[in-house]
Amino acid sequence: MEAQKIQEYVIEEPKKKQKAIGFAKGLSLTLFLAVLAGQIAHLPFFSILGIMILSILLGGIWGNTLSVPVEAHSGVQFSSKVLLRAGIILLGFRLNLQEIISAGFSIMMIDVVVIVFTMSLILLLGKVFRINKKLSALLAAGTAICGAAAIIAIAPIVKSKEEQTAVAVSCIAVLGTIGAILYIVLFPLLPISEQEYGVLAGATLHELAHVVAAGVPGGDVSSDSAILVKLGRVLLLIPVALIISFVYSRKNSGKSRNIGKLPIPWFIFGFLLTSLINTIFHIPGSIISIFLLLSTYLLAMGMAGLGLNIKWKDFVKVGFKPVAVAIAGFLGLLAITPLLLLLYKIF
Repeated sequence: MEAQKIQEYVIEEPKKKQKAIGFAKGLSLTLFLAVLAGQIAHLPFFSILGIMILSILLGGIWGNTLSVPVEAHSGVQFSSKVLLRAGIILLGFRLNLQEIISAGFSIMMIDVVVIVFTMSLILLLGKVFRINKKLSALLAAGTAICGAAAIIAIAPIVKSKEEQTAVAVSCIAVLGTIGAILYIVLFPLLPISEQEYGVLAGATLHELAHVVAAGVPGGDVSSDSAILVKLGRVLLLIPVALIISFVYSRKNSGKSRNIGKLPIPWFIFGFLLTSLINTIFHIPGSIISIFLLLSTYLLAMGMAGLGLNIKWKDFVKVGFKPVAVAIAGFLGLLAITPLLLLLYKIF
């Protein structure tokens, strides 16, 4: 018996060590790409893109041209999920909740319009193009709410396949990146204020990291507005997930779902907590700067992880129609930006 335990220990220890080394490799790769992106971002032309957009671009190039070791995937996933959300939580130190309360109604009105319009449009386009209903739901949630976080939350509810989830996440990551780049380039040409620019970025871009990156050219005013609007969209993921769960429960032979098991973006409550701390307590500017620098690199590592997970073969596998639907949905959302600005000014 004792000999068997010793044998099991001898076998298990190398496996654990191997997993730890693989995890460290994946984490190190995303850190390397984030640091490289940070260095490139200091160059004249590339400074327009910013560290986060460069991180996802470098990740996409690396993932599709060089091989990522299988054992390193756990570290890459940790960056794209855990570190990305940790970076978002630390971003809360930029906001003062008193400003959120004062702008609350107009922001929430914009977010509701964005989500209802975009999800309805993409689901309708999905029917017209006859693409898989589950994939349509994932693309709709990712475009309307909060990118990969929404897709990951909705996927188990609609019981989508892994490749459908991968395609949806990849599609949203690419479109959000392109959208952020376009916003950064067009910002000087747009006849709107920094605050209005932030509202548009927060209301129309997919990932919170995309919103943060796009908000940079307008300074703190546009960045704070963009994050504020995006935060409202993320918070609305909870009721949207509940509604989708209810609809699918009725379709699936009346089977009920356990609401307690619904994936909820808990990281957003961390974001609110850090905002609350920043509102109540006077934190020295030097400490805030450290938090925000750490947040930037955590977000960059998360974006690099997302880029490494983008595989062009997944797009080929499902065909061009889902991509066309996602693009059309994003363009439709951009088309209603005058309405969104009008709502912002009225309320």
